[in-house]
Amino acid sequence: MPTPDFIIELRKSIGHSLLWLAGVTAYVRDASGRVLLGRRSDTGQWALVYGIVEPGEEPADTAVREIKEETGVDAMVTDLVSVTSSDRVITYANGDQAQYMDHSFLCSLRPGGNAQPFVGDEESLQVGWFDPDDLPSPLAESTVERMAVFRDYLKRREQGDRAAVFRGGR
Repeated sequence: MPTPDFIIELRKSIGHSLLWLAGVTAYVRDASGRVLLGRRSDTGQWALVYGIVEPGEEPADTAVREIKEETGVDAMVTDLVSVTSSDRVITYANGDQAQYMDHSFLCSLRPGGNAQPFVGDEESLQVGWFDPDDLPSPLAESTVERMAVFRDYLKRREQGDRAAVFRGGR
């Protein structure tokens, strides 16, 4: 579902005014180290799986839900990689405005679950596994930015540092 019901209800009252929303980004890796991406129907760009946290939903649960809905892949969250806020205001084609606090999660395949991606909803044109050093184009700007954060985290994790990234003191 592109726009959650709770946002549709809010928009009836506030119109296109700016909404502050909690979002998630999922970097899903398979056993070969490939990353799961989807080509978005709204922009035509390739992107990591992302979505909006529903009221009362845990961000990690949102990541798992979005992965399943968009790609059919069964995943599980293994690490919180970062919690960041953007000062970028996104204006959607219909005029709605939003800003996001993003919770980025590293995910792996759920043992015994589906690992073969397929287009699961109208948000994606294509989905698939890609070598992180050979990604398709065009990549969404947000995915380029977040991939850098995930790459840095994975390097630090290999050295035993599993601390999430929190930006502060701007």
